[in-house]
Amino acid sequence: MTIERSEPANTADERTMLEGWLEYHRQTLAWKCEGLTDAQLRTAAVEPSSLSLMGLVRHMAEVERGWFRVVVGAEEEAGPIYYTDEDPDGEFHLTEADTWAEAYATWQAQIEAARRHAAGFGLDDITKGRHPRSGEQFNLRWIYTHMIEEYARHNGHADLIRERIDGATGD
Repeated sequence: MTIERSEPANTADERTMLEGWLEYHRQTLAWKCEGLTDAQLRTAAVEPSSLSLMGLVRHMAEVERGWFRVVVGAEEEAGPIYYTDEDPDGEFHLTEADTWAEAYATWQAQIEAARRHAAGFGLDDITKGRHPRSGEQFNLRWIYTHMIEEYARHNGHADLIRERIDGATGD
């Protein structure tokens, strides 16, 4: 698989711009994982951290699910994928049984669900659901902005992890 990334047009309307930058950052994380083995993708950044590329992808699957399915779509039955009350960082706690194929497919499924939920909302529309911890509601513009920030921050982590694994660098 070859990841194609493209920035949104610099004259796009606001929604197109926000969705374009979110997609760009989703593609960036996939690009950082491209061409590596499952073992490499499970490689932690530096001990004692359990942060890995596969863990970041699993984390972003959880984040996509939480914001778009739970908060935007009010899918209360959309429970966690990888974490539990006993292991709140479960997405980062990988075993030899965890595979890129499963992590990637789960992440992509959550992205598709996110797109479906967001399609029914305007940027100023208030979410159907509430944040599980704060009980707050948000407009879609805030969620898009937050998701871009979340991916951008973690893509910085991914950049360093990838460089540690095989020396590959790039924006």
